[in-house]
Parts: sequence; C-alpha cells; structure tokens
Amino acid sequence: MPIGCSPGKYQNFSYLRSTIVKIMHSTVKNIPQTLIYEMVDGQPIFYRGYKSVLNGEKPLEEIMGNSYLQALLVTELVFWLRTKLGKAFRVIGSELGIQFSPKSWRAADIAVFSKDQLAGIAKTNKYLDIPPKCVIEIDTLAQLSDESAPSDYHFKKTDDLLLFGVERVVWIFTDSRKILIATPGEDWRVTSWSQEVEIFEGHSLVLDQFVADIE
Repeated sequence: MPIGCSPGKYQNFSYLRSTIVKIMHSTVKNIPQTLIYEMVDGQPIFYRGYKSVLNGEKPLEEIMGNSYLQALLVTELVFWLRTKLGKAFRVIGSELGIQFSPKSWRAADIAVFSKDQLAGIAKTNKYLDIPPKCVIEIDTLAQLSDESAPSDYHFKKTDDLLLFGVERVVWIFTDSRKILIATPGEDWRVTSWSQEVEIFEGHSLVLDQFVADIE
C-alpha cells in the first residue's frame, strides 16, 4: 500500500488501475487483426498509419505498401544475395513472419536461410519458427509513435532476432542513409551508405554505388 494512503483509497486506486487496463485491452481487441504488423509477448505492434484506416481516411492497402526506393532495395538485394550465395541458401523476401513463440512474432523484409535449415519444412501458409542466418530490414512499417521510446523499436527488434538465433541483422535506413549491422556478442556498427559493409558473411557492398548501378 502506498505511504499515506488509507485502505479505502488504495482499493479505489487499484480498481481504477484495473479498469484502465481492461479498457486498453478491450480497445486493442476491437482493432482488426489485419492492422497488426508484429506481436511481442502478446502485445500488438500496429502498421504505421493504422489509425487512418480505423477513421476511414485510408484503405488498408495504402498503409501496407513500401515506397519505390524501399521496394527496389528489397527486390535488388534479394537478387544480389541469390546470385552471391548460390544454391546452398534460400533468400526470402516479402515480410516473412518469424515466430518466436505463440504470442511473439516479427516480420522480416529479407531473410536468408541455409537450405539445410528448411529441409523437410512443409510449404504452408504459416510463419517459420526457425531463426534465419541473416535478416535485412529496410526501414519499418510499424507505428512507432505508439512506442514509449520510438527509437528503441529498432534496438528491441534486433535484440529479439539475435536472441532467437539470427546470426546477423542489417538495418537499412533510407531517410538518414545509414546502415546498422548487429551480430551476437559484438558491438553493433552504424555506418553510412557510402561505406562498404558486409551484408552477409564474406559478401560486401557499398549501398550508394549499389543503388546507382540499378538500371
């Protein structure tokens, strides 16, 4: 019981707090599942702009789309990785769902698996519960303003992926033109598009030049 509070006041406080929590959970339950981008410990992370959909200001498809540059990076990096890595690896794009637990999953713009990891896995409409060798993210479609510390979203997601067993996480930020590279047990590195970076073990590029060379 807080110091200076009578039992009656404390009971009222507890009731008020439990009521607020119930209202918040009820509000979340009323939001369509299609607006959920990711889930962390049962707490949804919604698509950027989801409130505009709820208010009837935008269609769902509008908030789920990438920009031309974002889509181009995903497409060309998938092709580049497939060319470099050959048949021993599977490079998957298109926001693959990675399932950590029944109530936790994250989306990946690009995920790289060894073919051995996927051997015997049925090709079904379900998320994968296997950690990729590498995950590459181009910005995010998450509604960051809902986070208590929006900048922490990228760090928390990176931590989640590394703890799950992902060996390398690469973030490509199109507005700041920065790249974040994270690997387990090592200091994370932030660099610019003008510098050479190792995207996958043994395979590097200069993103500025990579984009300039796209025909």
